[in-house]
Amino acid sequence: MFEHLVALPILLPMLAGVILLMPPCGKNVQVRRVVSVSLLALTLAICIRLLYQVTTVEPIVYAVGNWQAPFGIVLVADPLAAILASLTSFLGLVCALYSVSGDDEKGSFFHPLLHFLILGVNGAFLTGDAFNLFVFFEVLLIASYSLLMHAADKHTTRAALQYVIMNLVGSAVFLIALGILYGVTGTLNMADMAVKVAALTGDDVYLAKIGGLLLLVVFALKAALLPLHLWLPSTYASATPVVGALFAIMTKVGVYSMMRVYTLIFGEGAGELSHMAQHWLWGLAIATIVVGAIGVLASQDLRRLAANLVIVSVGTLVALLAVQTKEATSAAIFYMVHSTLVSAALFLLADLIARQRGKVLDRITAGRGVNQERVLGVAFLIAGLTVIGMPPFSGFIGKLWLLDATFDAEHAAVFWPVYLLASFALLVALAKAGATVFWQRPQKDIAVIETEDASNNQLVAVYLLVACSPLLVIFAGYFTELSEVAAGWLHNQDAMKTLVLGGRS
Repeated sequence: MFEHLVALPILLPMLAGVILLMPPCGKNVQVRRVVSVSLLALTLAICIRLLYQVTTVEPIVYAVGNWQAPFGIVLVADPLAAILASLTSFLGLVCALYSVSGDDEKGSFFHPLLHFLILGVNGAFLTGDAFNLFVFFEVLLIASYSLLMHAADKHTTRAALQYVIMNLVGSAVFLIALGILYGVTGTLNMADMAVKVAALTGDDVYLAKIGGLLLLVVFALKAALLPLHLWLPSTYASATPVVGALFAIMTKVGVYSMMRVYTLIFGEGAGELSHMAQHWLWGLAIATIVVGAIGVLASQDLRRLAANLVIVSVGTLVALLAVQTKEATSAAIFYMVHSTLVSAALFLLADLIARQRGKVLDRITAGRGVNQERVLGVAFLIAGLTVIGMPPFSGFIGKLWLLDATFDAEHAAVFWPVYLLASFALLVALAKAGATVFWQRPQKDIAVIETEDASNNQLVAVYLLVACSPLLVIFAGYFTELSEVAAGWLHNQDAMKTLVLGGRS
C-alpha cells in the first residue's frame, strides 16, 4: 500500500485547490483559512511519511494506471525528491499561516493558488518522466503568475509581465529540447533515456548534445543562473512578501532538474555525453555568485537584498553540482534546504519591518524604529548569521561542507576565493542593513505614525523558519546522513535504472 504514498503529495494539493474554490470555503474566509492550513499540514505529514519510507526501505516507483515504464507515466520518490517535497510542503504551511493575518485577503484566490503551486512543485520533484516534468513546470508557473499578481500595483504588473514573457520563452525551448531528445532516443522516461543516450553513436550524439544543452538553458532560466537571472530581483521584490517567501523554493526546482538530468541522463554512464554540462556549469556558477554578491551590496531595501541572496545561493548550488561527486551533492542537498528556509524567513522579516517603519518601509536607510525591536531584531540577527555562515547556525555547517567538497575540484582555485569574497560581501551588506534598520535614526524629528504590531501568526511563521537553522545544527548528524543517502541514490544510476525499468535496462 505504501506505493500509493508517492501520488498523495500531488493529488492532495490538487484536491485542496478545488475544495477551496467551492462553497463553503469559497465564500467564508475563516473556513477557507482553517481548511487550507489543515490540508497543508496533512500534505506535510504525508511527505514526511514518504521520506521515512524511502529512506528506511528503498525508493518507490509508482506506475500511473499500472502502465509500466518506459511505456507509461511513472512517479519516482527517491530520498532527494521526498526531502524536497517535504521542504515545499513545510514552506507552504508556514506561508499559509503567515497569510491568515490578512495577506490572503489582499487579492483573490490566494489559498487555492498556493495549493496549485505546491501541486506543481511536488509534481516536478516526484516525476520520473521528462514530459511530465514540463507539465508540472507549467502548472507551477501558471499558479506563480497568478500569485505574483496577488495585491498587484503597476510596478508588480511590469515585473509580472517580464516574468511571464521569460518563462513562456523558456517553455518553448523546453518543448524543442524534449522533441530533439525524443527524436533521438525514442523515449521521455528519464531512466530509459539514460540507457538510450549511453548507446548513441554518430550524428545522434550531436543531436542529443544539442537537446541536453537546450535543457540547460531552460533550467538556468528557472534557477535564475547568469545571464538569465535578471528577472528575479525585480520579480521577487515586487511580489507580496508572503509570495516572495513562497517563491524561495521556485529556483530550487531548476537546480533540482539540473541535478536529475545531468547526473542520471548525462552523468557518469552517458558514454560520449558524460558530464557534458560540467564545464558550462562551473563558469556560470562562479559568475552568478559574483553578480549576486554585487547585487546584495547594491540593494537599497531588504526585499531586494533577500532576492539577491537567492541568486548567490543558486550560484553556490550549481558550483557544487558541477563537481559531480557524491560528497558535493550531499553538501548541495543540505545547503539547498538551509538556503531555502533562511531566504523565506528574510522575505517575511522584511515585510514585518516595513509595516512598522512608516513611510521608510524596508529601505536600508535611517528611519523610525520598529515597534517590536527585540523580537524582530533577534530573528533578523539569527537569519543574518545563518546566511553569512557563522557558528552555531546551519550556514556554518553548509559552508564548511561545501568548501571541503570542492577542495579537490577542477576549478577550486577560482571558486574558493570567489566564494569567500562573496561571503565577506554578504557579511558587510547584512551588518550594514541590520545596523541601519534597527539602530540608525534620522537627525530631524519624525512624525508619529501609528503602526500595527506583528500578529502572533506572523511571528510564529517567522520563528518557525528561523528556528530551522539551529535545529539543522542540533540534528546535524541525522540531516548529514539523510543528505548522504539522498546523494547516494542520485549517483547510483544503475540501481535507479533497474528500479524504474524493472530489469528492462
